[in-house]
Amino acid sequence: MVQRFAAALALAAALLAPAAATEKPIKIVAFGDSLMAGYQLPMSAAFPAQLEKALKAKGLNVEIANAGVSGDTASGGLSRLDWSVPDGTDAVIVELGANDMLRNVDPKVTRAALEQIVTKLKQRGIEVMLAGMRSVANYGDEYAKQFNAIYPELATTHNLVFYPFFLDGIAADAKLNQRDGLHPTEAGVETIVTRITPKVEELIARIRAKRGS
Repeated sequence: MVQRFAAALALAAALLAPAAATEKPIKIVAFGDSLMAGYQLPMSAAFPAQLEKALKAKGLNVEIANAGVSGDTASGGLSRLDWSVPDGTDAVIVELGANDMLRNVDPKVTRAALEQIVTKLKQRGIEVMLAGMRSVANYGDEYAKQFNAIYPELATTHNLVFYPFFLDGIAADAKLNQRDGLHPTEAGVETIVTRITPKVEELIARIRAKRGS
């Protein structure tokens, strides 16, 4: 009798358990440059690790792989896309373009590479979130106009989850950036994660809708 009662309790607990505890893990690849890789930071403090921790704290069953490569341009990302995003990936957060801008790469080249990345991922049935970048003023208004337009236009064209500026809330803040003024500190990454999390939750909602869960 006691055993039956214990078994009934176990079954009830299983039925009442949060969906996140039983659903298949949502696999996300954080694909980008040094901002994604976690330049000069331990892996546990890099964006992918901090984001995974924040989402798990919300009860979301996620696995986020760090596919950031320091110095990568959009074209560099395109060249390694296939082996950086393994089969079974549910979604990719694309964060590229900062190095293109710093090297004064023609925005048309950056746009073409990003478009190919998005297209290839969507052809594989992978959801995409695009994290935007903004040009510094050094290259003039025309360059900034062309570069800054890349991200919202691609997001609209391909119906992507879109976060307009990856460095929102930390850009030019000395307290949240390393000495180079370009890369966030651990606290800076934490700020990015806090701000971007609602958009990542939107991405996860799309994945769940596709799964029918």
